[in-house]
Amino acid sequence: MRVGVFGATGQVGGVVRTVLRERAFPLDELRYFASSRSAGRRLPSPDGATEIEVEDVASADVTGLDVALLSMGAIASKDHAERITAAGLVVIDNSSAWRMDPDVPLVVAGVNDHAVADRPKGIIANPNCTTMVAMSALKALDREAGLRRIVVSTYQAVSGAGGKGIEELAEQVAKLGDQAVALAFDGRTAADLPATVFPVPMAFNVAPLAGHLVDDETNEEHKLREESRKILELPDLRVAVTCVRVGVFTGHSLSVNAEFDRAITAERARELLAAAPGVEMCDLPNPHQAAGADPCYVGRVRADDTVEHGLAFFVSGDNLRKGAALNAVEIAELLISDSGTA
Repeated sequence: MRVGVFGATGQVGGVVRTVLRERAFPLDELRYFASSRSAGRRLPSPDGATEIEVEDVASADVTGLDVALLSMGAIASKDHAERITAAGLVVIDNSSAWRMDPDVPLVVAGVNDHAVADRPKGIIANPNCTTMVAMSALKALDREAGLRRIVVSTYQAVSGAGGKGIEELAEQVAKLGDQAVALAFDGRTAADLPATVFPVPMAFNVAPLAGHLVDDETNEEHKLREESRKILELPDLRVAVTCVRVGVFTGHSLSVNAEFDRAITAERARELLAAAPGVEMCDLPNPHQAAGADPCYVGRVRADDTVEHGLAFFVSGDNLRKGAALNAVEIAELLISDSGTA
């Protein structure tokens, strides 16, 4: 397959390049693209044997490539995706630009693989990195018992806001130094910490607002609700969600209470989850465990007796890897397995 990595110099683009190498993706040709600011840089090829010059996405001729892996943000995707598909490429987009377009499939590998075949616009969308973490687990349980409702609280790492989120948390931690423990006794210690990316300093902290308010909810909460319905093919799924930002660099986690149409025991749920693609069962899922790993880790599976057929569980996954880069490459692999070529 002839592949273009768009946004190759960015945070997710870097992970895409790593995943291509680690999975020995079958490449006949590989090209890198980014904005004019990064054009001309040279980045290593997946095998490390050569370097590839980064091309300007706005002016490059992409003819001859099969697949474009886009990690450029929603505005850039809207600007370039349709031009790229017009050149004959299938676009796999990591941004929010196309997710709710009825003519664009929203795909999680191992959950709704069949959806890749119906792509009228030549675009396949990746879900939000928070939504992604819970989809494999919820799909396995839905097949068994019929998912009716979920109540979710998220624990979203600062890297979900991009490299600037990582930089701000790192700067805050460094500035606190030996004063970090003082935060436990006097919150005024945080008053001088730089905080422009998030509404409050995130060092050793939690903010019950991830994303930005669009009504009485945030855009992150809207994404999780609407994307879950589309991926799971449950348009009437009831979803109550609070998206929370936590002082963690990488790894999103979700606490999920799920209600089903039919009875399902915690023991049966564990059996299903242990066999679900992209899921690994463990005792205590956590972001440290998930960072840099492929699976979404699920644990604390138990009955929720507040509803007739209820379960509760906790899940953690790497928001940059599984939540974006890995799923994009897995979708490209689906295109190969489906037809031998894109």
